[in-house]
Amino acid sequence: MTHRSRVSPRLILAVVAYGVFVAADDLTVVSTMLRQIVFDLEIPLPEGLSDAAWIVNSYLIAYVVVMPFIGKLSDMFGRRAVYMAAFTLFLLGSIWIPLAPNLPLFLVGRVITALGGGAMVPVAMAVIGDVYEPKKRAGAMGILGTIDTAGWIWGPLYGALLVRYLSWEWQFYLNIPLSVVGIAAAYFVLRDLPTPSKKVSLDWTGVTVLSLGLIALNVALLGSGDVSAAGGFATLPTEQPTDYSLPLYLVALVAFIAFIFIERRAEHPLIDLRLFRRLNFRTAVVINFLIGFILIIAMVNVPLIVNLLEFNLEQAALDSGKLLSALTIAMAIMAYVGGQLTERYSYRPTVALGLLACVTGFALMGFTWQVDTSYWQMAWQLAILGCGFGLVISPIGTAVVNSAGDDERGVASSLVIVLRLMGMSVGLSGLTAWGLDRFNHLRTQIQLPDLPFTDPVYQQAIVDGLTQTTVYVLTETFLISAAVAVVAVIIGLRLRPDEESHQSVSH
Repeated sequence: MTHRSRVSPRLILAVVAYGVFVAADDLTVVSTMLRQIVFDLEIPLPEGLSDAAWIVNSYLIAYVVVMPFIGKLSDMFGRRAVYMAAFTLFLLGSIWIPLAPNLPLFLVGRVITALGGGAMVPVAMAVIGDVYEPKKRAGAMGILGTIDTAGWIWGPLYGALLVRYLSWEWQFYLNIPLSVVGIAAAYFVLRDLPTPSKKVSLDWTGVTVLSLGLIALNVALLGSGDVSAAGGFATLPTEQPTDYSLPLYLVALVAFIAFIFIERRAEHPLIDLRLFRRLNFRTAVVINFLIGFILIIAMVNVPLIVNLLEFNLEQAALDSGKLLSALTIAMAIMAYVGGQLTERYSYRPTVALGLLACVTGFALMGFTWQVDTSYWQMAWQLAILGCGFGLVISPIGTAVVNSAGDDERGVASSLVIVLRLMGMSVGLSGLTAWGLDRFNHLRTQIQLPDLPFTDPVYQQAIVDGLTQTTVYVLTETFLISAAVAVVAVIIGLRLRPDEESHQSVSH
């Protein structure tokens, strides 16, 4: 059932999309500020790199953990109240961060902003489900996906400009008026959104157990992955996964099993597991997990390859940003196109087209990228990949929202995003494990000239051999990603128009 509001749905979309853009910017802006933040917080490098990584890790973990909880709250207490509360948290974190005198207090501020920012996207998706007719939701989801991706694109550029002309603190100073505007707009524009009349108690046991599982899993995955690459310190991993990973994986496994047991018996569960009986819902969330898995491989491997080919670190950062912009700008444009195609042709054709573009892009990158490949070639192949990612944003999100009932949209929207972020964490961890194993194996096969070790020709041969081997290993992960995308295509063929999907609920 769609809620009728006296306010234009487009104005409502504009207000929630504004918050999504601000939160998306805050998610990626740190990538180009991290070196300056590390310097100002007096974190020694390289021995303090693991501590510095928590500037990225803390945000990602809090961002993931808050989503199921906040989605359920918006189903229980209304979108407007929860959206405004999320923006208020984001505002408080933005005030806290530039005043933090040390890393621990800085991380507290990052967690607060992540809790607010992480809440905005699923609530915005649920709002679209509330105010748009089912046949019009795909276009609105495409616009939201475009704006979300535009925030990703703007963040690193914005951060670089602030560091160059002002300081990294200005990112958070400027968030203050932006947040005040967002809260005020939500107060007036979202006032007609429905407030659930039936109040139910929150499943605090489920919240606690699920949060424990998500925290343990994310810390384990991030500890096993090259998170430094995501934070702007991209280097080939040289160490084994941290010792605490295995116990944390076990904690996560036990917590998730316990969560399922609790939810099956809860009178008012945090997540109604019957959602997964719905064909489009379970298909869409699995596809989004696989998309996250392969998206992170592109986002991390491109800077790694450029860093290997460039001797100047500043130039490498600039070239990496340019190449990734080919991916993300294509994503932003095609997210809108994907929404229009979904409205006309439904989910399955649009998802299949997008995923086949992902297969094509990754296959081209895996088979053709070498140490002498031009950046122009890399850019147009990344653009193909970005088109694929962009096309699937709207149909996947719309399929999830349309599968959920009026009182389930918040938690359903949360789950689809959580699965994508979890896919990114698993992909990052898997990338590190695969790259380390393959690199250690292949470097023993490097052919070196029969010259003294001190000979410059011999030393250059070592450098060239290691570079070529590393690029080869990284392009292998592109081929793995192409194979994963093929699996996603096959799964995506199960998507059905809403009428058929509602008739295909498994019992």
